[in-house]
Amino acid sequence: MVAKAQGARRAAPQARTTAKGTSIPQVSWHQVRPAPIVLVSGTEIFLAERAIRQLRDFLKLEDPSLEITDVQADSYAPGELLTLASPSLFGEPRLIRVSSVEKCTDTFLTEALDYLTNPAEDTYMVLRHGGGVRGKKLLDTIRGGGGGGIEVVCTELKKDTEKYEFASAEFKVAGKRVTASALRSLVAAFSDDLAELSAACQQLISDATSEITETTVDRYYGGRVETNAFKVADAAIAGRNGEALLTLRHALSSGADPVPIVAAFASKIRTMAKVYGARGSAGQLASTLGLAPWQVERAQRDLRGWSDEGLARCIEVLAETDAGVKGGGRDPVFVLERLIGVIVRRGNV
Repeated sequence: MVAKAQGARRAAPQARTTAKGTSIPQVSWHQVRPAPIVLVSGTEIFLAERAIRQLRDFLKLEDPSLEITDVQADSYAPGELLTLASPSLFGEPRLIRVSSVEKCTDTFLTEALDYLTNPAEDTYMVLRHGGGVRGKKLLDTIRGGGGGGIEVVCTELKKDTEKYEFASAEFKVAGKRVTASALRSLVAAFSDDLAELSAACQQLISDATSEITETTVDRYYGGRVETNAFKVADAAIAGRNGEALLTLRHALSSGADPVPIVAAFASKIRTMAKVYGARGSAGQLASTLGLAPWQVERAQRDLRGWSDEGLARCIEVLAETDAGVKGGGRDPVFVLERLIGVIVRRGNV
């Protein structure tokens, strides 16, 4: 396992120039690679979660026996790191994912600094720090070379050019051809939410059988430069009937197709159904359910006030609406508005 990981490190893309006072490699989220300590810093939650997920997937592919554990630095139990990093009976490699380092306890800080002096063999520790001054001594020690780590920098993508490059990379990795005008349309429609931009790219990658053009984007997301289909779904799930209907009508009058609007509802409701009744931290549930932690947290917020009967009723109406907008009904707008009403009432008759 160690030899394979070292090979991956040699094959990884060139790291960016390290910042002043930093002696370890600093890489972008898509350049994440194994190291005894992997500091994932920055305010962009979506990219940080994806980087951590990519590292997990790589290590799991290299050795399916990988043992994965999660630690909350803000509710840390004394001795937890030492216990998790202790050699196991069968010598499986370990991945320890530590979240909320920016809110860590004093005990965690002390024990993490001690761990850096002698990292466990065949163990990869990921430390997620979302910003702020808490834990600065730990960050400075890692950046100074303590533990032999790397830093994965996940800064927020603020410029449209950065988001354009992100979307372009999504299609390139999937081997899908996409025109420049299609990319511009996508970025314009989803510029305020990187997670939704990624989801839109993945939807097109999944559905499109030929080159993705501006016409393709229009067919799926027409009118979303002004109105985002997810905003319709968000308003309905939050119980804001008037806002949801107004946003829906604006989208339709702008040329939006009802089909992708229903798809936005389906995406949210199905995620809520997966999370409903599940117990555990967002990280644990994400791994179990095949979701990203941010999706779990959002679904948990959306589920407040819902019952299992209400959720089941919404799923039934969602299926009827999907059939209705795809030719099974005479009035797609009516079935969409009916769906909104059912969701606003949380499935209650």
